[in-house]
Amino acid sequence: MTTAYITHEACLHHEMDPGHPEEPGRVRVIQDQLIAAGLFDYLSQHEAPEVTVEQLDRVHTRLHIEEIFAMAPSSGLVRIDPDTSMGPGTLPAALRSAGAGVLATDLVMAQEVENAFCNVRPPGHHAERDKAMGFCFFNNVAVAAAHAMEVHGLKRVAIVDFDVHFGNGTEAIFADDERVMVCSTFEDNLYPFSPFATASNRLINAPLYAGSKGYEFREAISEIWLPSLRKFKPQMIFISAGFDAHLEDDMAHLMLNQRDYAWVTEQIQEVADKYAKGRIVSMLEGGYALGALARSVMEHVRVLMRLGGKV
Repeated sequence: MTTAYITHEACLHHEMDPGHPEEPGRVRVIQDQLIAAGLFDYLSQHEAPEVTVEQLDRVHTRLHIEEIFAMAPSSGLVRIDPDTSMGPGTLPAALRSAGAGVLATDLVMAQEVENAFCNVRPPGHHAERDKAMGFCFFNNVAVAAAHAMEVHGLKRVAIVDFDVHFGNGTEAIFADDERVMVCSTFEDNLYPFSPFATASNRLINAPLYAGSKGYEFREAISEIWLPSLRKFKPQMIFISAGFDAHLEDDMAHLMLNQRDYAWVTEQIQEVADKYAKGRIVSMLEGGYALGALARSVMEHVRVLMRLGGKV
């Protein structure tokens, strides 16, 4: 089976302030890198559909959904928070981004593909049940995970998040759902400055101090994430794939490189192979140094495609 690649042109039309780091070039450079590496033509390519209100309802309040629709401007920008705004292309992009995860889940569950990578924006893991924030409007990975449980009947799903920023929205949405394990690494004392679970058998957090390098990241994954995932035995794994912990990305202060992203993808894949029939859906979150982002995603996708040796 192949790896699905899911995106949509609408993701290129979401614009915020001039010079904003969460910009359309992120989607372009990823696809260009996959083409240049000779990988693109071997991916199963799909256009993301629009998410439905019913699918959003599973993880967001109806009031939040209605407010996002109502705030969408026909021109200009509407400010959500100091770092986040909506332009005319934002709502269509947000609907396709969340819809990408739903389609990816359906394709993987139907065994049409082994796994999937969604090259979409805006990202989602900061979006809470009733709040947009941190470049995020709807929680894309949460929508996909909820779809896997409600439509496909899965009883145990894991969400793993290696974005440099803590995925406060994802953890809050599933804090009381015994079917979901959320594993996160992130730079401590960084946006969103939200409290995170410190003692839970399902909310597994591994904060890293500023300046941490690849070996500290790999140690945290090996000692904190992997034993918990193996005990949980997920039937499907969803990845909040943020690449902003790269040493070239100035949004934070971690020092990872593309080999670290290949390595963590391998670890996730091994767990998925053992417990989840290889089922993985990966969704783009952060990553703002365009060259580093493109190289890191290429390595991530290469592992999903089962190309190359161990890192």
